[in-house]
Amino acid sequence: MSFILSKLLWGVFAPGNALVLAVALGALLLRTRRWQRAGRRLVTLAAVLLLLVMYTGLGALVALPLENRFPRSVPEGRIDGIIMLGGALNPPITADRGDPSLNDAAERILGFADLVRRHPEAKAVFTGGSGRLLAPDLKEDVTARAALLQAGIPADRVLYEAESRNTWENAVFSKEMVKPAPGERWILVTSAMHMPRSVGIFRAVGWEVTPYPVDYRTKHDATPWLRFEFGQNLVILDDAVREWIGLTAYWLMGRTDSLFPGP
Repeated sequence: MSFILSKLLWGVFAPGNALVLAVALGALLLRTRRWQRAGRRLVTLAAVLLLLVMYTGLGALVALPLENRFPRSVPEGRIDGIIMLGGALNPPITADRGDPSLNDAAERILGFADLVRRHPEAKAVFTGGSGRLLAPDLKEDVTARAALLQAGIPADRVLYEAESRNTWENAVFSKEMVKPAPGERWILVTSAMHMPRSVGIFRAVGWEVTPYPVDYRTKHDATPWLRFEFGQNLVILDDAVREWIGLTAYWLMGRTDSLFPGP
């Protein structure tokens, strides 16, 4: 139930969607006599926020604490396992075109493939099923297999967990599959912005992992202040807001070890 509710609510409250809905609602209110003033205020507020997103580093400033939370350390010595979280793939495009399609988080695939090549002694695990409400049969493992094969990773080198729908299930289902022993050293590969929530969840299920963040969207100080890239700015803001909401929700549900997990 929480999975379905989260998808439905995010469809309304994602910053980009919320701004469009605010403009539409404001335009409707402007056509009434009683609510014209409220309509003007709503349209004005939405316009100001849209300008802030378009011409400032607002999204980067919201994302920066998340991306800086876990610095990357180059793994040395023996590694028992490497696990990559899904979310970097476009299964519908893969199914339609017959070619593996990646999204803005494609660095997860690249970072994972690099670690797998450098550590042949380690188990390699991909975890990710379908997080889609309307296309649950389009699972990420199909695209991941094809993409990793193109990156030079044989199909039998990686274990695939393909039933999880969110990060909580990523941790729970993959732990059940590989049964990591106490003291084993596992590297977790996911987007830097997603790493705090991911580490908190893995800790909550009793699986200590070493973070290996990839897919950075911001510079270390969130510069430049003026970006003039509305689409890119909005994507960063959407992703960052989703992570902050996810951190809060998972903490309230007891699915992370703290509100803002850190090293």
